[in-house]
Order: sequence, then structure tokens, then C-alpha cells
Amino acid sequence: MSNFGPHDQSLAGQLKRTLSERASSVDFRVFGSRARGNAAADSDLDLFIEVEELNREIQKKLADIVWDFSIDNGVVISPLFFSRFEVEDTPMRSSFILESIKTEGVQI
Repeated sequence: MSNFGPHDQSLAGQLKRTLSERASSVDFRVFGSRARGNAAADSDLDLFIEVEELNREIQKKLADIVWDFSIDNGVVISPLFFSRFEVEDTPMRSSFILESIKTEGVQI
């Protein structure tokens, strides 16, 4: 059971809205220690970000936005970017990391 806090929820929601201006969001989840509720004060905010289309240019733009947001809000954010195609139509769909994220990640 997660005790995902309101501050994390607010940060993740703000970032999702900002990223959605640049790419069509399919799924956006917080995972890892913050989602599990056992984060230390200096734990990073792990994010799973699935977008409709992803190429190097889009990923660089999104990563830059995440970096700036991270700096502006004083939290280290570790994003994992995936396209819908990668999640649905490649062997990645059955990977351990995606299974964990889908199972215990907190959807935003």
C-alpha cells in the first residue's frame, strides 16, 4: 500500500501537465520508493512517462523540461520515457521493470 504524499502528487501533476503541452501523454506514473512510501528525505522521484510518439528530438525536449522542473522544485527526478509502441508492441512490454511499474506505480 502506498502512502504517496500530497506534495509528490502535486509535483507529479504539475510536471505531467507541463509535459503534456509537448507530447501526447498515454500513461504517467510515480514508481519506486516514493510510490511505495519508503522514500528517504533525499530519494529521487522516479517517473514512468509513456507518450504516443517518441523519438530522440521529443525525448530530449521532454528530458530538458524534466531537468528544469527538477531544479526549480529542488527534487531529483529520474524519468523513464517510453512510446506507446515500445510498451505495447515490443518485448519491453513483458519486462520486469514495466511489470513493476504497472503493478505498484501510482498513476497520475
